[in-house]
Amino acid sequence: MDDSLVVSPEWLAEHLEDPMVRPVDVRDAWEFDGIGHVPGAVNVPFDTYRDASNDEPGTLPGADAFANLLEESGIEPRDTLVAYDDMHGVFAARFVLTACVYGHDDVRLLDGDFSAWSREHEMTSDDPEIESSSYAPDPLTAEESPLIDLEGVEAALERDAAFVDTREREEFAEAHLPGAVRFDWREVVDDETRRLKPEDELEELLIDHGITPDREIVLYCNTARRISHTYVVLRALGYDDIAFYEGSLTEWIAADGALETETESR
Repeated sequence: MDDSLVVSPEWLAEHLEDPMVRPVDVRDAWEFDGIGHVPGAVNVPFDTYRDASNDEPGTLPGADAFANLLEESGIEPRDTLVAYDDMHGVFAARFVLTACVYGHDDVRLLDGDFSAWSREHEMTSDDPEIESSSYAPDPLTAEESPLIDLEGVEAALERDAAFVDTREREEFAEAHLPGAVRFDWREVVDDETRRLKPEDELEELLIDHGITPDREIVLYCNTARRISHTYVVLRALGYDDIAFYEGSLTEWIAADGALETETESR
């Protein structure tokens, strides 16, 4: 597992004294304050970096709005950010994807979540000392970005790319993109440890679903939250041809895109 994208609780514990390693807690403020958090973490709640009213390109907040958010949190462009939540990493992964798209060079997902961290490591309720920073975003170009739009999805369907639907079984049965395979994002998480399954198990699981590194992969769900986790995991496993459909099924249905409704064969 590539630790430039996913880091263990042990790695984070060893690097907490490094002033350039900044844990980012994306839970609600009441959880951050009332339950406790990783020492030194700043609180950037999920809703603050998700703009459901923005149609271009969808629920991303915009580069300037995201930069302002990071400035208020005292985050510098050269900081190593380690995002976590308490929902197996799905909200934190959305932060990772957002920061990557807007050009932050070093942003990682904590393997596990706050519950996994708190089992063996220190937590605190102390308020972090924050000094506002100056943050200039540097968004990825269209060629660099993993984001794919409606027209790109249509073209990928023609190329017979591997479409991966990360939603639950009932959602998939109701409607999905033509030829898509269902791969519930939670399948990569060990329910007992709350951390990712061992790398060899993950690779076997993905291959069993026909999700292999040699294929062009297009990820989608309903509103591009759940695919964030799958995207980060695939990248950490060495997959590099991954498209992230930000509009996901919400945009696809609104545009009268072709759908299938049959249940899974497996």
